[in-house]
Amino acid sequence: MTTLTLAKALNEGLRRSMEDDAKVLLMGEDVGKLGGVFRVTDGLQKDFGEDRVIDTPLAESGIIGTAIGLALRGYRPICEIQFDGFVFPAADQIITQLAKMPLRSLGTLKLPVVVRIPCGGGIGAVEHHSESPEVYFTHTAGLRVVACSNPADAYTMIQDAVRCDDPIIFFEPKRRYWDKAEVDLAAPGLPLDRARVVRPGRDVTLVAYGPMVKTCLEAASAAEEDGRDIEVIDLRSLNPLDAEVLTESVTRTGRCVVVHEAPVFTGFGAEIAARVTERCFYHLEAPVLRVGGFSTPYPPSRLEEHYLPDLDRVLDAVDRSFAY
Repeated sequence: MTTLTLAKALNEGLRRSMEDDAKVLLMGEDVGKLGGVFRVTDGLQKDFGEDRVIDTPLAESGIIGTAIGLALRGYRPICEIQFDGFVFPAADQIITQLAKMPLRSLGTLKLPVVVRIPCGGGIGAVEHHSESPEVYFTHTAGLRVVACSNPADAYTMIQDAVRCDDPIIFFEPKRRYWDKAEVDLAAPGLPLDRARVVRPGRDVTLVAYGPMVKTCLEAASAAEEDGRDIEVIDLRSLNPLDAEVLTESVTRTGRCVVVHEAPVFTGFGAEIAARVTERCFYHLEAPVLRVGGFSTPYPPSRLEEHYLPDLDRVLDAVDRSFAY
């Protein structure tokens, strides 16, 4: 066991992937000499060379387009999008090419491309640096979409993503980059498409992913003082979705609250609410409730603490669930 930040766990996972397979390449803006703006790729260019850790021009569409070409030639590119809001210039390449080419070729072409995206707010950044664009990609058939929330998962999930032959959008919660936890570097993780019950409980199920998992765990600890036993699920994979873990949990608790940073309106919580209602209708004691950002552009940094879901908003939703 070793204690790592989430950023360092990703770094170690990337390093292990590059050691295991010489076809793994890392590319993005400032990923080489600088080591990335969050230092996730720190030291990798020094150890693996400029041919495998490539500082690219400031052109997200070009990064993804180049990665597609490399993947068609047998490489396994890992692309870093420096900030979440910068992914939109690359959306054309991701949606019309990366997601569709394997099916278009009837499976003869593999595109093992990982697109790493630091996501969410909470770091006091300027405009376009605190977005939560996951629903654009979960809606895009042909893409896997995953989100890590802690160092241990970050370490194993990035390696599993690199080994996967499918194109993957890999979300990293930027305000959790400096969270520390013990990581067993020898232990295998859960399969990439499996959810995890991170806190068992019997009274209500909280469902989250990425940065909101920690917030939900804090809410569950606070609710314990009021005698409520809250179960917390970390989805880990958004597409495909591990509906079995959700079904088993909500069937037991009878209540479900979904939490994410993105706006509630047509956010990923809507899919969870629909799926849980379809599968657990006769077990529900209350409607599935959603907690998320407001339907506004992400605000200036001085206002983000009012925009982002916090412990009190999560507990308020739990109280509303029990009011039915």
